[in-house]
Amino acid sequence: MKIFNTMTKTKEKLKPANSNTVRIYACGPTVYNLFHIGNARPLCVFDVLRRYLKYRGFDVKYVQNFTDVDDRIIRKALEQGVSALEVSENAIREYFTDARGLNVIDADIHPKVTDNMDIIIDIIKTLVDRGFAYEAGGDVYFEAGKFAEYGKLSKMPLDDLRAGASERVSESELKRDPMDFALWKAAKEGECFWESPFGNGRPGWHIECSAMVREYLGDTIDIHGGGSDLIFPHHENEIAQSEAATGKPLANVWMHNEMINVDSRKMAKSKGNFFLVRDVAENYGYEPIRFMLLAAHYRSKMNYTEEVIKSAQTSLERLYTCEDTIKRLLETKAGDTICDAITDIIESHKARFIEVMDDDLNTADALAVIFELTREINKILQIPESTKAEITALYALFKELTGILGLLYSKKDDEIPAEILELAQKRTEARKDKNFALADQIRDEILGRGFTVEETRQGIVIKKA
Repeated sequence: MKIFNTMTKTKEKLKPANSNTVRIYACGPTVYNLFHIGNARPLCVFDVLRRYLKYRGFDVKYVQNFTDVDDRIIRKALEQGVSALEVSENAIREYFTDARGLNVIDADIHPKVTDNMDIIIDIIKTLVDRGFAYEAGGDVYFEAGKFAEYGKLSKMPLDDLRAGASERVSESELKRDPMDFALWKAAKEGECFWESPFGNGRPGWHIECSAMVREYLGDTIDIHGGGSDLIFPHHENEIAQSEAATGKPLANVWMHNEMINVDSRKMAKSKGNFFLVRDVAENYGYEPIRFMLLAAHYRSKMNYTEEVIKSAQTSLERLYTCEDTIKRLLETKAGDTICDAITDIIESHKARFIEVMDDDLNTADALAVIFELTREINKILQIPESTKAEITALYALFKELTGILGLLYSKKDDEIPAEILELAQKRTEARKDKNFALADQIRDEILGRGFTVEETRQGIVIKKA
């Protein structure tokens, strides 16, 4: 498998440093609110990466953190008159509701900043002792100029960054250089704090991930991931801190997904085009969101519109219709032989799926392969001579490939009541007998019970109205 490495700007063959285990760290959310569709993209992308690597025979150790102490969390806690812990814990519970709704498998470890304060303080002490950090007025800053390779991920020279940063430095900050950044922030009145050798306070954002990567995955990991908005300053600062502390590369591959626009504009609350996953799911369901996010290559920018999410719904219905038809025919089919043509279809589509997924996790082309397979299956389902063994084998591959992408999980087998299925069968028999008045009467009864029934070339399809 090859993955595009943001550091080298090339696709590189994945070579786990530790035998067959791929160690992945993906930056998680700052937990103060429900997450939006832009936040959902890395969740789904790295969930598929993890699923696919396991499918290809790798062991995976996957860590995704929660930043549960932050200015926004503290501000919300003060506004609501509750503790910062209450805000973050509630947001974490809501995170899992949405993440599981998107069929995102829980990480092997979900470390929280507040549970790892000792290791954060320890790495800050190491940086101070090594001369990469300094104390100033209760704060501790990383001295960016001391790290010779600063800017190597974002490809921006330090002098250029410094020129842009000088205008943004607050008079209250005690930095030696505009590019220096906080490792530890002195406690302010009314804020939560932790004791440390530098005084009471809390960590800066960037140092948290450096500490947790090292604690749970080691000094050098295989893949570090996140949205492209994290390249600078977050990941750039992570690299500087971690490599200054250990003297080793932080990650062998840096993997970043692109951002999502809404109606061709950057998503922002101020523009009124800010969409929470929870709100979109209430209108369209969670699975169309996941499908939409995987329908484009992760390094391509996406444009969210109402038409796009509705198209995702329609595409999913095609897959579910194929699955429903397969299940129905399997109840009537017989035969245990599989002809060479079916074997060729299975082998060629599986090989093509692996080929495109091995090429930098191309989920867009992988979905194209699945729909090609669906078309082939639909043709075969119309052949009276097709055997049960053939349809079973095709269905196994269909479920295998959609399962790698984490799709076809939201429709339950018991969703259509037995009495509706019985009525649909009676309607089919009435149509065969050319008793169209009775067939229409049964159709109306089915509709009155909240379902629709329609004929397709593969058979009847029943859906919730």
